[in-house]
Amino acid sequence: MPAITRRTRVIEGAQASTLPVADLIADGRPAILRGIARDVPLVAAGLEGAESAIAWLKQFDGGRPVTAYVGDPAIGGRFGYTQDCTALNFARERGSLSGYLDQLLAGLGDPDAPAIYIGSTDIDQYLPGLRAQAALPFGDPQLAEHPPLVSIWIGNRTIASAHFDMSNNIAVTLVGHRRFTLFPPDQAANLYPGPFDPTPAGQVVSMVDFDAPDMTRHPRFAEALAAAEVAEMEPGDALIYPALWWHQVEALDPFNAMINYWWNASPAFMDTPQNTLLHALLSLRDRPEHEKRGWQALFDYYVFGPADRAGAHLPDHARGLLGALDETAARRLRAQLLNRLNR
Repeated sequence: MPAITRRTRVIEGAQASTLPVADLIADGRPAILRGIARDVPLVAAGLEGAESAIAWLKQFDGGRPVTAYVGDPAIGGRFGYTQDCTALNFARERGSLSGYLDQLLAGLGDPDAPAIYIGSTDIDQYLPGLRAQAALPFGDPQLAEHPPLVSIWIGNRTIASAHFDMSNNIAVTLVGHRRFTLFPPDQAANLYPGPFDPTPAGQVVSMVDFDAPDMTRHPRFAEALAAAEVAEMEPGDALIYPALWWHQVEALDPFNAMINYWWNASPAFMDTPQNTLLHALLSLRDRPEHEKRGWQALFDYYVFGPADRAGAHLPDHARGLLGALDETAARRLRAQLLNRLNR
């Protein structure tokens, strides 16, 4: 990868119980929380060696089949697309957690072992009891009001190509070292996102091979690199970053495990903006340019400006959908949309 000089800021001495999560997210940039998870037992097991970490994790196998991505050694651990972008370069499998952990154990010293990646696996469903031993006791009111989804990621040396998530994230490195390469949301065009279908894990990913970028095919990647920052993560470190930041994640050791926390500080009745994006592709993208600019102005007025601006000049009783959105209003609006889409 070309050299990136900017390093993610580091916060020392943070404690989960007093961490100002909402403030850090509102700050709008990533931060490493150095050593915040150093007392998690899995960290200690991992420092003893991969064998100890694998044995420690196997005690929480709940018996439900997990999904694993398995790739040929030739992909170098980089999960993505085939050359023609019509398929993925790995297989999705279902099997027992303990079985995959045994495969990872058997391949620790084998340079020709397949790449194995168990991604975003809900710890309560698949590893019952792990939460009590490995989850951090966050005390910020935002996480109390919006309980995060807590998932585990397990594998050998793998690369999750640059992508964005629709949720805020606290990613906790527990076993092995990880490197996050991060880009602010405005770098999307410079990262050359791949197709909406297929995707490796539900989100579009960058088509750029960061280890060997083709600057002829992807010349704007140079601009992305100028805006990038790198977070080097040790066992026990966490990385907090806002939704929509692009990030490539490299697991650097023969065995790696990470737990992450995903949440949005928005009411559950709100729809996902991804649906809005897909509908905009259907309704706006291919209209004449002058119409698109007009709709852009309307979106700025109704959506991207202050939430109360469009209805501020109307009496409360006349604001309708321009008033504060609550569960009832959201249900009414959703019904209107469904009715129009089903015409």
